[in-house]
Amino acid sequence: MHYIDWLLVIIPICIVVVIGLKAQRYVKSVSDFLAAGRVAGRYVLAVSVGEASFGLISLAAGFEMFYKVGFALSFWNLLYIPVSIFITLSGYCVYRFRETRAMTMGQFLEMRYNRAFRIFAGILQSLSGVLNYAIFPAVGARFLIYFCDLPLSVNIAGLQFPTFALVMMGFLSLAVVIVCLGGQITIMATDCIQGILSYPFYMIVTAFLVIKFSYFGEMAPALMDRPDGYSMINPFDIEKLRDFNVLYIIVGIMSSTLNRMSWSGTQGYNAAAANAHEQKMGGVLGTWRVGFSTMMFALLGVVAYTYLNHPKYEAEAAQTRTHLIEKTLADSTQHSFTEGSTLAAEIQSYLHSDELSAPLQARIAEAPMQVDEQSLEGETKKDRIRAAISSEAPADAQTFDTIYNQMRVPFALRDIMPVGIAGIFCALCVFLLISTDTTYMHSWGSIIIQDIVLPLRGDKPLSPKTHLLYLRLSIIGVATFAFFFSFFFAQVDYILMFFAITGAIWGGGAGPCIVGGLYWKRATTAAAFTTLILGSAVAVSGIILQKIWVPVIYPWLDANDWVATANSLLMACSAPFEPFIKWRVTAEKFPITSQELMLFSMLISSGSFIFVSLLTCKQPFNMERLLHRGAYRRKGDPDHKGVPDGPIPVRKLTVGKIMQKIVGINSEYTRGDKALAWSVFIYGVVWMFGSTLVITVWNLIAPWPDAWWATWFAILKIYSMGLIGLVSTFWFLIGGIVDLRKMFRRLAEKEVDHADDGRVIGHMNADDIEQNKRQP
Repeated sequence: MHYIDWLLVIIPICIVVVIGLKAQRYVKSVSDFLAAGRVAGRYVLAVSVGEASFGLISLAAGFEMFYKVGFALSFWNLLYIPVSIFITLSGYCVYRFRETRAMTMGQFLEMRYNRAFRIFAGILQSLSGVLNYAIFPAVGARFLIYFCDLPLSVNIAGLQFPTFALVMMGFLSLAVVIVCLGGQITIMATDCIQGILSYPFYMIVTAFLVIKFSYFGEMAPALMDRPDGYSMINPFDIEKLRDFNVLYIIVGIMSSTLNRMSWSGTQGYNAAAANAHEQKMGGVLGTWRVGFSTMMFALLGVVAYTYLNHPKYEAEAAQTRTHLIEKTLADSTQHSFTEGSTLAAEIQSYLHSDELSAPLQARIAEAPMQVDEQSLEGETKKDRIRAAISSEAPADAQTFDTIYNQMRVPFALRDIMPVGIAGIFCALCVFLLISTDTTYMHSWGSIIIQDIVLPLRGDKPLSPKTHLLYLRLSIIGVATFAFFFSFFFAQVDYILMFFAITGAIWGGGAGPCIVGGLYWKRATTAAAFTTLILGSAVAVSGIILQKIWVPVIYPWLDANDWVATANSLLMACSAPFEPFIKWRVTAEKFPITSQELMLFSMLISSGSFIFVSLLTCKQPFNMERLLHRGAYRRKGDPDHKGVPDGPIPVRKLTVGKIMQKIVGINSEYTRGDKALAWSVFIYGVVWMFGSTLVITVWNLIAPWPDAWWATWFAILKIYSMGLIGLVSTFWFLIGGIVDLRKMFRRLAEKEVDHADDGRVIGHMNADDIEQNKRQP
């Protein structure tokens, strides 16, 4: 990149670091480090959570999926909107969890079940989370290396060091410093600042993309140029898609409902609000926080696909692909191809001459990995090279394919963006990388101490100084593990698929335990243990099978002539569900996708939770005590401002009151809160979901041509998001700054309570017990 681009990256990073240094002075207790003192307002939550929950790896994963399915699959995502709006407006799970005053999910689980379950859940949760996070540094570092076109190694004092390791080490070290300075306080402050700085950056990059590429002249024609069954623009023509299809959407909808709050990657934010209502309203505001960011992410994928596949850019795209293949080859085969390798020479000759030598043709014909000579994305050359590599090193061929698919879009964007725009986009990427690193390190490091070490000590507290030291050491340990895992582990599945299966180690069985624990007084500890064990077992089995399929299982099946038998059996099992579930035995990958394994985990765990709870429940749990309601309300607790204790008087139901209930409005809502809630409901349910239903019925009667679909997605993804962005950019920029100042004032005035350290004694928080002792 140009030096101007590097300045555009370095200056914002310096601003973020300065804010982090200034914020650390507000850390006075464990609860400050874990939950930012529970004083955050809705704008700080909306801005910082949005920044923390969408990382650079999420962007890479979105690019990877978009290149396969385009806009078409996203249409069916809109059917999820009523569920999403209900979850957001009702504060489903979020509101009740904040009422418990738990700082980690494990703390809540001990309050609801018992200490042994907290420890068991903490082990699974930290294992799942740390493994899931462990590829973040790899994907993020590689994204920046490929986008900036950095060399794969650098010479320092006469020694060669891999750039991949240096970039990971640099950003992990920066993230560790930010987290260890002040925990959730510095994380929230820096994430909020990054979010505020990002708003104008999103606007600038989006404007460039819209001006540079014509949607109807270039983007739409490129997206429409696909065979039947593989459409990127028509959601009724995607039946041949394998990895990302309607089943992927259905599983996602089920997971978001059944597994609400089970993923604790941003757990510090779950307890950080000033009260439960602010926590809820932060989520409601988050609906409007997007705009130019959503528009930019969508356009980036479309623009990269257009550049690589539209005839207008054919010559430039060919050069980009060749350069990408060369870089990916060097990146993925550096340890298997020795100097003077015959195969390496044959590949290089083919890469630059486009002519297949006879020996290379023979290798490809006999290779275990097949070549798609009618590649949908014009990737026949890449597929041939992958097949050739698999003839000698199948594992390296998988790694080559994975890296190529993940880096294809960022590498294309490198050739598209001019000086200045490239620097702004790179700064956005760095923000996404740092914000997610800090948040996830904090979450998983805290869980290890809070939900494993702390409960193992029983009721005995740690001194605040020792407690904070343990938390910081644990966070450093998570970063260290992530570095070595990313450096040595070769991820061979789609990023989103890897997320699904590693997340299922915990999430496969956690959802029913959390949702049931918050809402069902008959949920039992026995059911919680059973659910977690079964859900985790399915997930772990899937990980093992996916990892050993290519090097062990498939060769064993082939050696014993069982491939055909296994294929027939799997085909028979998946036949009733085709084309959404399609199992075939191949040498390339395990036939059952990560998302399908996650579906099995959810179905088994949910059924077992209900069955075992009904079988073992002897006495309903005291939910009033858990949620600090009624006689258990804390003195002066702002969580219940405007909500009367005792029985709620019965009022006559009217249409207006029913609608308010649906929208989530209660006595805590101000006039502005009500307007905000109604705006989200009208936008999400009436406009987005309503239009989706109308268009679905319309197409069932009279199918649209692709040109109509292109127009609709322009309205949905570009025009409407651009309009929202024009408002939200200034709205949240001002709101975020004002609310951040308020947060610092509240932190300065807040009283220190060292008993609020995450311990649970007799199903009650230790600080609740201390407060009861102080009350007359």
